[in-house]
Amino acid sequence: MNVNMFQAGDNVAATDHSDIDKLPIEELPLPPDFAWGTATAAYQVEGAVTQDGRGPSIWDTFTHLEPSRTNNENGDIACDHYNRVAEDVDLMASLGMDVYRLSIAWSRIIPLGGRNDPVNEAGIAFYNRLIDSLLAKSIEPVVTLYHWDAPQVIYDRYGAFLITAEFKADFERYARVCFSRFGDRVKKWITFNEPYIISVFGHHTGVLAPGRNSSNGGDSRTEPWRVGHTLIVSHASAVEIYASEFQPAQNGTISIVLNSHFYEPWDPENPVHVDAAQRRQEFYVSWFGDPIFLARDYPSCMREFLGDRLPTFTDDEVALLRRTAHLNTFYGMNHYSTKFARALPDPPSPDDCTGNIEEGPTNCRGEEAGPVSGMAWLRVAPYGFRKLLNWVWKRYQLPIIITENGCPCPGESEMRKEEALDDGFRVRYFGLYLDSISRAIYEDGVKVTGYYAWSLMDNFEWSAGYGPRYGIVHVDRTTLERTPKKSAWYLKRSFDERRVKGKSRA
Repeated sequence: MNVNMFQAGDNVAATDHSDIDKLPIEELPLPPDFAWGTATAAYQVEGAVTQDGRGPSIWDTFTHLEPSRTNNENGDIACDHYNRVAEDVDLMASLGMDVYRLSIAWSRIIPLGGRNDPVNEAGIAFYNRLIDSLLAKSIEPVVTLYHWDAPQVIYDRYGAFLITAEFKADFERYARVCFSRFGDRVKKWITFNEPYIISVFGHHTGVLAPGRNSSNGGDSRTEPWRVGHTLIVSHASAVEIYASEFQPAQNGTISIVLNSHFYEPWDPENPVHVDAAQRRQEFYVSWFGDPIFLARDYPSCMREFLGDRLPTFTDDEVALLRRTAHLNTFYGMNHYSTKFARALPDPPSPDDCTGNIEEGPTNCRGEEAGPVSGMAWLRVAPYGFRKLLNWVWKRYQLPIIITENGCPCPGESEMRKEEALDDGFRVRYFGLYLDSISRAIYEDGVKVTGYYAWSLMDNFEWSAGYGPRYGIVHVDRTTLERTPKKSAWYLKRSFDERRVKGKSRA
């Protein structure tokens, strides 16, 4: 364990978790050039899964398995964003957004997915329409190349991420197509969204596509680490391609999005649990962050706990990481909540992926991390958000963009529309988390440059189907009518006010 790394409580005032629901929203300042917007993912909103030549993805397959693993729901129609682009861009403009973070569906661009497979011009035309519509409304498109929806054909051919050389070659071709066809207008690229989730939830627990684990032909002991390795190397290769072949003319930026909870020690007085919180953070963030941003090997705690389960970087891969580490120009952070990390007393299971740590919502004194949202795991914990911003900034020294943050309200999925539109819980969550960003910037010296709320609208939430509603815009599941919630208007007003305060402070 690197004892010099930022610990859980350093430089950040302690907060009584039980009092979070009593904290006032202070509308603290943000820099005048701070960018705000919303985020979505292609499979969650587009629908039109067979329209205009789109090929199947692993999520199309996963959502149609029997018995269902997605609450008997799928993204076949989703929010029908594919056919409602003009309406949705007008909606974003009416809410005053600076940015829209979207993802491209790989199988809409290259239906069969491979390096030698044909490009679908209808798919290119769709994203051109979307990008051009955004720019016409002065909304910046921030584009994610991969948000979990690998073409099914490359999965059938070689298991996608399981064969590094094959996936890397196919992803390089896909990235080149996107850079060449959209890069004259897209100035901020993200390679992969949440590689931790792709690796662990897709290939260890199997609760997300492609749904592999040791019970159904996979190997939960080794596959998550092989998948993670593939994603790191493929990211670095795409960054090098962009920097050498496209960036000189297009003048954009590129990086990756990592997700994480913040981990507090289950018992802050016990060094064993303090160490466990740091280790869990490294297993979650530094697994990817250290090789990508620092050109280092995997964290030493991972080597210690995983042994030969963890792949080794080849000499060529090490050289690639060293050439590209400094080319990542921002850190994309997806963050929702804080948990407590408890070191387990017994030896880890053979397929343990946590560093032998139990995580949960309460500490040794029975105190909760914060008030519960519409998801049991997602607690309102702005103090943890501030600590994570500090932890990431100290370790990687890159400007941070909050690429996802948000919550569903308690009971929202059962509410009538009129009730759901009055989403005061979500307003409170946003307000407290934005105050934490302000404190991190002005009191701690962390560089945070933007905030993209999850999500623009209620959509298909992966294995949970259409149950959780994270949107700041309500979507009627029958008519697909869009109606902004109170939180949408709150964000518009709040960012206007906070940036005015920031301007007077500059």
